[in-house]
Amino acid sequence: MSNVEHETEHGSNFLKGVFIGGLIGAAAALLFAPKPGREIRSDLSDKLSLATDKTKEVAGAVTDKTKALATTVGEKASDLASTVSTKASDIYTTVSDSKQQIAATLQDTGKKIGDTVSEASASVASDVKDASKDVADEAKSAKEDVESTYKSS
Repeated sequence: MSNVEHETEHGSNFLKGVFIGGLIGAAAALLFAPKPGREIRSDLSDKLSLATDKTKEVAGAVTDKTKALATTVGEKASDLASTVSTKASDIYTTVSDSKQQIAATLQDTGKKIGDTVSEASASVASDVKDASKDVADEAKSAKEDVESTYKSS
């Protein structure tokens, strides 16, 4: 229990005790006062009416404060729910935007990789073709050298 709740409860208990003690004291004073029965009954009736009125006032004040507190709590809960909803929507939007950016980046990167592989493949094919031609030329030259060597011998 927090200090505020403890102080409120302590103060509330004290006020209840003072109120009840005051009522008992007033009743005892009236009962032991040297007055005729009719006057005492009239005084008791007046005091009881006064105590009833005060109790109704306190009950009305407590009811008003409780309603105000319930309204405040309801407003705060509504504000909190609205804030949470807004933040969740913002997060969803951010994640959705990020997802689209990542997908676009991956698509661009995939295209670049495909282009690079295609260029490398064309380059390798060209290099293989050139190397093949060079090997064929070397083989032809070697064949001619061998034939010329055979013919001269």
